[in-house]
Amino acid sequence: MVEIHSILNTGDYGLTHKDAAGNEVLTDIAVESGGRGQGFRPMQMLLAALVGCSEVDIVSILKKQKQELTAFRAVTKGEREEGKEPSLWKVISIHYSLEGQIDPVKALRAIELSMNKYCSVAETLRIAGAAISFTLEVNGQSVESKAL
Repeated sequence: MVEIHSILNTGDYGLTHKDAAGNEVLTDIAVESGGRGQGFRPMQMLLAALVGCSEVDIVSILKKQKQELTAFRAVTKGEREEGKEPSLWKVISIHYSLEGQIDPVKALRAIELSMNKYCSVAETLRIAGAAISFTLEVNGQSVESKAL
C-alpha cells in the first residue's frame, strides 16, 4: 500500500504531497484559475509520471544490456479533450534524447518494452483512451518514431 500525505501550503489550491520517505512534490492550479501557479497542475503530474515511469524502465533495460548512458532528456507534450468534464488526455507524445555509448536499436527496443509491457502509467493512460507516441534521438541522430 502506498500512502501520500497532502498539506495545503499556498493559497486555496497549493499542496505539498509527501511520501513515506519524505520526498515532496508541489501541486497548484494556474493563476488564471485562481491558484498561484506554484507547482505542477494535477494533470501535468500524469505526464511527469508517464515519462518518469518510462525513464526508470529504459535506464534499467539499457544497464542490463551494458549500454553506457551519459545523458537522458525527454520532452512530453499532451492534448486534452475539449469541451468535456472531466477532460482526459487524448494525445501524448514523448521525445526521448539519449547520449552515450548506446546501440540505437537497443534504445528503441527499451522504449518499446517500457511503453508496451512494463510502464503501468502508460497502460493506465491508454485504458483511459490516450494515444501515446514517441520519437527517439541517440547522440543527436533521429532513430525512429512509433505510435503505440
